[in-house]
Amino acid sequence: MPSEPQGLVLFAHGSGSSRHSSRNQFVAGALERCGLATLLIDLLTPDEEAVDVRTAEFRFNLEMLADRLVAIIEWIRRRDETSALPIGLFGASTGGGAALMAAAARPHDVAAVVSRGGRPDLAGSSLAKVKAPTLLIVGGDDEPVIQMNRDAMKQMRGQVTLEIVPGATHLFEEPGTLEQVAALAGDWFIRCLKPAVSMPVERPASRTGG
Repeated sequence: MPSEPQGLVLFAHGSGSSRHSSRNQFVAGALERCGLATLLIDLLTPDEEAVDVRTAEFRFNLEMLADRLVAIIEWIRRRDETSALPIGLFGASTGGGAALMAAAARPHDVAAVVSRGGRPDLAGSSLAKVKAPTLLIVGGDDEPVIQMNRDAMKQMRGQVTLEIVPGATHLFEEPGTLEQVAALAGDWFIRCLKPAVSMPVERPASRTGG
């Protein structure tokens, strides 16, 4: 958390990943340098992770993952040091779908969403309920996911933008591509996570009888 953060970005990891994801750690570091607080947290318990490694039964349970993101958002709101910060969600792979579902469930708490190589299509009927400005980032060589994102955009009613990073595959492992993701995400969150400004309440002038 920077000394005077403009907002806080909560990360929703992708299939089989965790808070130790090198890609999300890289993006989080870039966002911190932009003046944003970041929170990377495992959405599965250690026991669930052990089962998921064998069966993959939890990584696609987006309703459960979204519910846990909502619980974390509520925890953020209860903490004195973060209660007033605008919240953004950064979702990767299946985490992109879970982030959009959480944004739909908490429209007054989530101010922006960024999805990296995400599966917004997995958010289903929640897509139409997302009010937060949403940036979808997809690799130019990740063709099936590009189409999934385009199809999802058609169901969204709020502000949504698709950015395609040329030459990038699903994991953005190609040189320079993850840097582009970090730059796009940073610009989006800085633009969207603006603290609310308290406006003075204008009171009607009192009248006296005469």
